[in-house]
Amino acid sequence: MRQYLKLDEWSIIEESFDPTTHEISESIFSIGNGFMGQRANFEEQYSGKSLQGSYMAGVYYPDKTRVGWWKNGYPEYFAKVLNSTNWIGINVLINGESLDLAKCEIKDFVRELNMKEGYLSRRFVAVMESGKEVRVESIRFVSMKRQEIGAIRYSITPLNFSGSIRIVPYLDGDVQNKDSNYDEKFWLEVEKAAAPDLSYLTLKTKKLDFHVTSVMAFDVYKNGEKLEFESSVSEREKFVSAEAAFEVEQDATLTVYKYVANVTSRNHGLGQLVEAGKNLLLEAHAAGFDTLRQEQADAWADKWKGSDIIIEGDVSAQQGIRFNIFQLNQTYTGEDDRLNIGPKGFTGEKYGGSTYWDTEAYCVPFYLSTADSNISRNLLIYRYKHLEKAKENAKKLGFTKGALYPMVTMNGEECHNEWEITFEEIHRNGAIAYAIYNYVNYTGDKSYLSQYGLEVLAEISRFWEERVNFSNTKGKYVMLGVTGPNEYENNVNNNWYTNRIACWTMEYTLEVLDYLKKNENARYLELIDKLKLTNEETAKWQHIIDNMYYPVDEERGVFLQQDGFLDKELVPVKDLAPENLPINQNWSWDRILRSCYIKQADVLQGLFFLSDRYDLETKKRNFDFYEPLTVHESSLSPCVHSIMACELGYQDKAYEMYLRTARLDLDNYNNDTEDGCHTTSMAGTWMAVIQGFAGLRVKNDELVLQPFIPSHWKSFSFNVMFRGATLKVNVGEDVITVTNETDTPAAIRIYDRSYTVSAHGEIQAQRSSVTI
Repeated sequence: MRQYLKLDEWSIIEESFDPTTHEISESIFSIGNGFMGQRANFEEQYSGKSLQGSYMAGVYYPDKTRVGWWKNGYPEYFAKVLNSTNWIGINVLINGESLDLAKCEIKDFVRELNMKEGYLSRRFVAVMESGKEVRVESIRFVSMKRQEIGAIRYSITPLNFSGSIRIVPYLDGDVQNKDSNYDEKFWLEVEKAAAPDLSYLTLKTKKLDFHVTSVMAFDVYKNGEKLEFESSVSEREKFVSAEAAFEVEQDATLTVYKYVANVTSRNHGLGQLVEAGKNLLLEAHAAGFDTLRQEQADAWADKWKGSDIIIEGDVSAQQGIRFNIFQLNQTYTGEDDRLNIGPKGFTGEKYGGSTYWDTEAYCVPFYLSTADSNISRNLLIYRYKHLEKAKENAKKLGFTKGALYPMVTMNGEECHNEWEITFEEIHRNGAIAYAIYNYVNYTGDKSYLSQYGLEVLAEISRFWEERVNFSNTKGKYVMLGVTGPNEYENNVNNNWYTNRIACWTMEYTLEVLDYLKKNENARYLELIDKLKLTNEETAKWQHIIDNMYYPVDEERGVFLQQDGFLDKELVPVKDLAPENLPINQNWSWDRILRSCYIKQADVLQGLFFLSDRYDLETKKRNFDFYEPLTVHESSLSPCVHSIMACELGYQDKAYEMYLRTARLDLDNYNNDTEDGCHTTSMAGTWMAVIQGFAGLRVKNDELVLQPFIPSHWKSFSFNVMFRGATLKVNVGEDVITVTNETDTPAAIRIYDRSYTVSAHGEIQAQRSSVTI
């Protein structure tokens, strides 16, 4: 872990340039708007180590998976998140000498991600090999208001000379992915045109026929005055540029304004891409950079109004939570129900696919509380639309009925290429069922159950019914050959969490059936007929629920992660020599699988999801047993442990785990941020504050708060949307204040007392000093 970023409440700031941390910074300083994203690559040439990344939402490549004949049911492809056209490029030549920060002395370097207004800026002084010094300042953003528009302002000032500055704005589609096999490239050129006033480039993927068109225009100013100039153009395969040279006096400033429209065939017809891109670009160009930037600031002000968390007295924690919220808001807006939330967002290409179970387990709560309920509803509908594909996935593995949702997907098909996860990490089905429960419980929108929810729940329950088998030895149902959330254990029998979430899913499905039968009988009968659901089948589910086997250590009073867990040598993580950590970068996979070490919450994941089913002592015994064995090498791990530690009154552990999840990427805890930020775990960071420190739950149609303040903080405040009301909650040292900012009254319970917060009303409650 190396901390090199300045602490600031609203910005991420890097105050010197270090090539060894550059790729980490490229991830951290990424920008996006839900439609496209861009790593923090330099506009000017950089010949040093870099991961160039420009990404268009929903555009991917189905890279063929090759496996042996013995792996029937293996995914046919691995979906690559594609590096797309490099649209930010502006080459700069000083008297013919290329500006390249890998070959210059760099002074006064500052890179800043302004999270409040949503832009990336950079400034530095470069001493060229010739001795010439130039000061460069740049600002860029992708528009939250105009989703297909990106804009750059790039200024160059000669400091110790007068001379020629040649600028070359370009579009470069001759790109490749870091993880491509044998340097394979995935794009073909369709058409291009370079002209002094406007250039464009259209590419298509070699498979699936995604088309992307980028259209570029630029203006040049000197000392604030717009210049008229002649430019030359250049074309080569998958590349267009325009260039112009200017004589610039010492201390005069030359400024380039570059505007780009990126449009895809997902949103426009194939024959309309160039025209659509041109029209959008001309509108943005006419508006001008300052107007676009003000639109950006206004759009982000609206985002922050709904989702900001304010922490008083702890700048490190404040910066961390805002960074996480910022990345979430620029990754997913909910406007396109064909999209989902990838584990790297728009910050890197690792993992592939557009969604994991992370979305349902960690991201849905964030959007439930900070945005209109239709956004989280769209995340659920995304899975409903993939139900038929999920049924196909189950059939490919030999099941005769039911649905197995993919571990990783772009279009509903499984595209993960590790067998121990593809075939065995089936607990993902439970997270999708839990998200339906979570949504309905939070919003009160029970209509979702009859419209979409029951069909998904029933097919998942059918999968569990067929996946278990009855053990005559145990006289119980068992589940063999699985991988639980702890991916440092593969092919285990009776993973407690998987068995438990399977039975919970069947329990909830039966509850929903009973509710619909009593309250929406006509629709209930339609669904029974559509699903061909019989009494014998539901009776089988109940029999499995009543007779499921769960491994337990009676002596310790804990649920065992799986059969045989106690056969391991149980050595706490604290007793490992530091050079062993992280174990996933220092140990062989064989050694990891035989060890007792846990990647992320497993048994504790079940106790977190099903918290209302277990008493505090049960949670405490299991937490005390498993947390010391957990290496937290999954980005999804610290947040769950922080929330549970809050509930158990382990305030120091809660804060330790919170800071680890909040600053996971900023401080590069797991030594892997260069591949991209851990976007979906960022929602877990939000949960650590809201469900952890604030103790937010929904019980019996009431919003419940049981807050405490970490000793490092003076107060914290946040907004939550709940059933039509927007509530601002401030947790102070002595008083909790809840203000209703809408016309809708809200029922809320603070500790053990219930209140109704009237329209535009306010209530106050004394903060309990008792450990929760």
